[in-house]
Amino acid sequence: MGVLVVGLLSALVALGIGAGAVYLLLGKRQNRNLADAEAKQKEAEAKSSRVLQDTEAQRKALAQEAEGVLRQQRAAAEAEVREQRNELQRQERRLGNREDTLDRRAEALEKRERGTATREQEVEQRLAEAEETKRQQVKTLETISGLSAAEAQEAVLKRAEEDAKRDLARQYYELQQRFKDEADQKGRQLLADSIQRLASDVVSESTVTVVPLPNDEMKGRLIGREGRNIRAIEQATGVDLIVDDTPEAVTISCFDPVRREIARLALTKLISDGRVHPGRIEEAVEKARQEVEKVIQEAGERAALEVGVAGLHPEMIKMVGRLFFRTSYGQNVLQHSIEMALVGGMLATEVGANVQIVKAGALLHDVGKALTHEVEGPHAEIGAELAKKHGVPVAVWTCIKEHHDSAQTTLESCLVQAADSISAARPGARRDTFERYAKRLEELETVASAFPGIEKVYAIQAGREVRIIVKPEQIDDAGASVMARDIAKQVQEKLTFPGQIKIVVIRETRSTEFAR
Repeated sequence: MGVLVVGLLSALVALGIGAGAVYLLLGKRQNRNLADAEAKQKEAEAKSSRVLQDTEAQRKALAQEAEGVLRQQRAAAEAEVREQRNELQRQERRLGNREDTLDRRAEALEKRERGTATREQEVEQRLAEAEETKRQQVKTLETISGLSAAEAQEAVLKRAEEDAKRDLARQYYELQQRFKDEADQKGRQLLADSIQRLASDVVSESTVTVVPLPNDEMKGRLIGREGRNIRAIEQATGVDLIVDDTPEAVTISCFDPVRREIARLALTKLISDGRVHPGRIEEAVEKARQEVEKVIQEAGERAALEVGVAGLHPEMIKMVGRLFFRTSYGQNVLQHSIEMALVGGMLATEVGANVQIVKAGALLHDVGKALTHEVEGPHAEIGAELAKKHGVPVAVWTCIKEHHDSAQTTLESCLVQAADSISAARPGARRDTFERYAKRLEELETVASAFPGIEKVYAIQAGREVRIIVKPEQIDDAGASVMARDIAKQVQEKLTFPGQIKIVVIRETRSTEFAR
């Protein structure tokens, strides 16, 4: 029994020891589990803390980004609102200005309407006054003339009928004369051809110059679009260009050889250059004019040197050189003067007169012909005044003045006149036809130049046409038409000419500006 109790007690002790061991073992394991749990909890709390920190940082970054975007959108919205507000203000101002403008226009229209109404009343009143004045004038005219208005009208109609009959008779006569001329044309042409066989070279040299062309394309360039270039050339030079008579050639026709030479040189330059337009034409004509002036100067100096006349004024040398382009009865005036000086010198030597005076008088005797177109009067008196003006000795300008007089005051004047006759009377020296032709053209230009407001006058087409260039600031378009009629009337009254003469008045306005 005691053993059983001891055994039981031992068993219970052992069981308690085991239980305590188990309890201790379980407590340790629980402590470890608790420690592990606490560690895991701390780790979880650290992770949570880091996640919370990251989340807070992201939240702040997103908040900042959202705030920046919001500011940008707010700024854009504010800018758009300001722009719209400014646009509205501008529109309001424009509308205000437009309203002001409309108000002013309305006011101006009202004033104009009131002024128009006033003027209409004034016009009606003046028309009434004019009508009353007309009735009074008609009554006065009827009283003075002793005719009623109907009788005066009948007289006017009768006068108009008589004028119309005279015009018809004149036209009938002109037609009859034209048919008669056409009937005789072939015979006259044969006669003219026979005469020109003896004089064609000199006459061609005196009135016509032919400029060769490389091809017909160049002829088209010279003509220009709708004749623009050829009109510019004719206007700038005062010549008549004939482009249809001969292939690959242009004929220059003009009674003034200086103009013809300028036109020839200008055409040669234009053909060589290939550029033909109005601006280039003016440049070429100006260069050609300068070259002709140089030729004139050289011709005068060469003539004075050839005959041995020294000490002449430079202006007299220039006037002598201009004679190179003048003809008298178809004879070159400068060559005629040189020939006279040589013949006159020989005559002076034979009779014991002053050789130098005779030579100088002979060389300068026709110098007035260089100015006969610009100055009125006989060329002998013009030349004498010109020589006196430029310091030529009295004995010399006396020879110039008296070389056409029937009575001379000095022996040297007699010798100069004799030399003139010898040079002019030699066979083939002169022909009367060309001098009359040139004189008629000069008279045409002189009559046209007498009107005020004229800048240049050119007689072209052998005197069948006169071109007048007027000053546009003085003559308007209506005045140009009136001037053409008045000049035609003056030509009919003062000149005798075959056929008819066309009067052309040209008015041109140019505006020039430079782009810088």
